[in-house]
Amino acid sequence: MEWLFLMLAILIENAGTTSAKLSHGLTRLLPAVFMFSCYALAYTCFALALKKLEVSVAYAVWSGLGTTLITLIGILWFRETVTPLKLFAIAVIIFGVVILHLSGNAR
Repeated sequence: MEWLFLMLAILIENAGTTSAKLSHGLTRLLPAVFMFSCYALAYTCFALALKKLEVSVAYAVWSGLGTTLITLIGILWFRETVTPLKLFAIAVIIFGVVILHLSGNAR
């Protein structure tokens, strides 16, 4: 159940970050309200995930997958630039998260 909470936290946080972009610096009310609501719900889910998960692994997964997902949203939805270096950096983030997760299981 803790991994489900973590995945929900990541998805909801990315919805909040996308809304932050759509709020145009908090000048659009609906995306701004949605952003704050998403962040509150995302951190609630994250706190529930931390009941069972190690904080180092959970935060690495949160930030690594969240960064990867928001980068894909930026590229696909907001037409941000794609460069080989950007793709390489995302791969390194994912690789680091996988290694950190595996290191937590090697007790």
